[in-house]
Amino acid sequence: MKPLDGILVVEFSQFLAGPSAGLRLADLGARVIKVERPFVGDGCRQIAIKNLHIGSDSLVFHTVNRNKESYAANLKDAGDLERVKKLLAKADIMTHNFRPGIMEKIGLDFESVKILNPRIIYGQLTGYGMEGPWARKPGQDLLIQSLSGLSFLTGNAGDGPTPMGLAVSDMLTGVHFTQGLLAALVRRGKTGAGGLVEVSLMESTLDFQFEVITTHFNDGGMLPKRAERGGAHAYLSAPYGVYATQDGFIAIAMGSMVDLARVMDFTLPSAFEAPESWFEYRDAIMQLLQEEFSKQTTGYWLDLLQPANVWCSEVNTYADFLEHEGYKVLGMDTNVELSDGQMVRTTMCPIKIDGKRPVSIKGAPV
Repeated sequence: MKPLDGILVVEFSQFLAGPSAGLRLADLGARVIKVERPFVGDGCRQIAIKNLHIGSDSLVFHTVNRNKESYAANLKDAGDLERVKKLLAKADIMTHNFRPGIMEKIGLDFESVKILNPRIIYGQLTGYGMEGPWARKPGQDLLIQSLSGLSFLTGNAGDGPTPMGLAVSDMLTGVHFTQGLLAALVRRGKTGAGGLVEVSLMESTLDFQFEVITTHFNDGGMLPKRAERGGAHAYLSAPYGVYATQDGFIAIAMGSMVDLARVMDFTLPSAFEAPESWFEYRDAIMQLLQEEFSKQTTGYWLDLLQPANVWCSEVNTYADFLEHEGYKVLGMDTNVELSDGQMVRTTMCPIKIDGKRPVSIKGAPV
């Protein structure tokens, strides 16, 4: 038995953030029914990564909608809307990511649905919240990263704003959405009452930056300062970063520059011995380290540094990582079966409960 067996989720969410929460609930045992437009469906069916499709749907749709069912309904049609309301009367959780005002026009806003089902957990995901000058702006990952300041944390000093190479705002908001829905579900188990759960891409992206925004609040409002080369964190001191070796790259995490220089057997200038200098002179120190790392291979440095308890690692490509025993032992990938019998390799739920990972091989619905 999975933890959410018997829980019914009705998902009006499209694209990535909302459906990723539905994916996690489905992984944990919930029955998730997507309500989609007739013939067209979730807009994510046609949003392709690297132009990859399986059948008529994009590969990315398959990755985020496995183990769900689909129900086609035109919410502007009175008959379809009435049938959807009957479904909501039986549901435990409902989610949507329409812009503010849309569900109110349809008659499926929280106050209306609460009348149908006082026990329902109503999840509402927006781009920027329900109010303010951005409320009706498209809630899209790149726009959120750009507006929130996140794009000035990645890359090197000479780069322009550099968004992260993942839809990180979508992904994190989906995680927060799941947390809120499950918390409200636990509360319902205690009180019997449903409730409204609200998240937004912007608020989740701000929370993602809580460390550095808190620093900004308390350091006199200084802006992020990225390293000149090999930067990995705009707010951390040398040696933190990525360095080229003779045959690849090595990543060095937090640690003492004095200890690192001793293990690598080079002379650290006296001006760089004090810990407070490791941020002030970060670029000069990282350049010095780069010159040293380029003298040997990645394997040489790992063999030297790891036994000395220096926190470091090789920098893998997917091809290297997925063939490594460190990945294989996790048992994180699986094949799901589509309705036409095709198999799609994908990743699994990252959560284990009682030592077991919830597994389902059911692919996304047509």
